[in-house]
Amino acid sequence: MPMYSLPVYAILLFLSWPVPLCASDHILVPGKPLCPGSILVSEDGVFALGFFSPSSNSTKNHSYVGIWYNSIPEFTVVWVSNRAAPITDLTSANLAVTSGSDLVLSDSNGRVLWTSNNSISVVNSSISAEATLDNTGSFILRSLAAAAASSAVLWQSFDHPTDTLLPGMNLRLSHNMHPLQNLVSWKGQQDPSPGEFSYGADPDNLLQRFVWNGSAPHRRSPAWTSYLLRLNYDMDGFKQSSMYMALHHAGNELYMSFGMLSSSSLVLVRMEIDYSGKVSILGWESNMSVWKALYTEHEQGCSMYGYCGPYGYCDNTETVPACKCLDGFEPRDDKGWIAPQGCRRRSR
Repeated sequence: MPMYSLPVYAILLFLSWPVPLCASDHILVPGKPLCPGSILVSEDGVFALGFFSPSSNSTKNHSYVGIWYNSIPEFTVVWVSNRAAPITDLTSANLAVTSGSDLVLSDSNGRVLWTSNNSISVVNSSISAEATLDNTGSFILRSLAAAAASSAVLWQSFDHPTDTLLPGMNLRLSHNMHPLQNLVSWKGQQDPSPGEFSYGADPDNLLQRFVWNGSAPHRRSPAWTSYLLRLNYDMDGFKQSSMYMALHHAGNELYMSFGMLSSSSLVLVRMEIDYSGKVSILGWESNMSVWKALYTEHEQGCSMYGYCGPYGYCDNTETVPACKCLDGFEPRDDKGWIAPQGCRRRSR
């Protein structure tokens, strides 16, 4: 996802919109909506939720409600609510918890731009629900009704990923009871609307993930050989640290997640698919104040879907994966795969 400097963001939020604060801290309750110029901050100060504009130079004047890192100087968005319905007039836009225990984002004309579509209505309480920004980076809507046991979760942003997977998030890879989940790229470097690329499971082989360009497969990841993949990375201050990508079952569904194997507080990490279709796990390098790629899925060669062409296949048993032909076929280009064009049937 795009990253912006904090000064531009601060000017957009705190100088351009001279409106009173509606909600603050990390809790949103009915009757006290979140307005432009106001943010929710997680209790540990790591994450913030509020209104943002992708670019101060944009002629579209589009704004969104999202979650970003509050504790670093590089403005980095990890979740966006109204990706397909940007706010064009911030005069009286707000995000509110309704009396029916829903989250609703509306603009100055009263149009609903986004809603959590919570199917559980809680009305038997003076304050039926509240929304909090958790330390994990998840925006959570909870019931406060007396009948609800220990504040039941009605909705949470972790169940509705956009282009980013955070530690503790699950990406659903199967579709027994619920639909598949994908990470969906931004449309452009400064456009959070849904882009062309998405990342998720191959519906026919849950141990393999795909990057899709629209509905067409674009790139495939190596198939999982176990339910836990350990990845080592080298980063200043965290030499020889490890992270993991894991598959696990919850009920009848299969999910993937990632996280850190080290018990240290370490760096901030996130997994994203960017607007060009690249999938990476990134860590915040505090000494350099930059995001560093800790792991990037292969983008070229045999990882590209259909790279070897008709009747060709990629042999991953080689030290360097190479294109080969099925039995009875030979390279079409007569140059030994210098420019893979697939295979043709042998004439002799």
